[in-house]
Amino acid sequence: MPTALAHRSHLVLDSPVGPLTLVATGGALSGLYMEHQAYRPAEEVFGRPAADPGTAPFGAAAEQLAAYFKGRLTSFDLPLLLHGTPFQRRVWAALRRIPYGGTVTYGRLAALIGSPTASRAVGLANGRNPIGVIVPCHRVVGSSGGLIGYGGGLDRKRFLLDHEYGTLAGSAAAVEPEGLCLSW
Repeated sequence: MPTALAHRSHLVLDSPVGPLTLVATGGALSGLYMEHQAYRPAEEVFGRPAADPGTAPFGAAAEQLAAYFKGRLTSFDLPLLLHGTPFQRRVWAALRRIPYGGTVTYGRLAALIGSPTASRAVGLANGRNPIGVIVPCHRVVGSSGGLIGYGGGLDRKRFLLDHEYGTLAGSAAAVEPEGLCLSW
């Protein structure tokens, strides 16, 4: 096994959106992939199967994902290791600031990261997000508010958004809250 993979392991969890493959590098979560996801790495990149599903970060990630899908958790607190370009990491950091149950357009997200003409590049970075659900790329929508461009499939994007909206039933969180300010 190449040295870079020697410190990687993975665990597959069942979820309402199908099997989720969690990948850890050292003690940090470096991947969360859905079955048949676009840009999903080859299985050999995931490293060895986790010897103990309760070890860091798998135990905490499994607990938090279970709580999320039960509607009891609205934000994740896990050590993350995101590999990507500086621009991709800026986009992924911005995704983590989109409130639970909220959405933002690709154009608005580009403006919020200081690159107002880069909505297409934001979409490409969003599609390459290595940690789905936890880094909520499903909360980015088209300029008309429609569902477009989700690597896990539009049916899963709809499920995740409906799940969050349902959890927040009765609140005004279905769109980006007025005055949302993402700061860096």
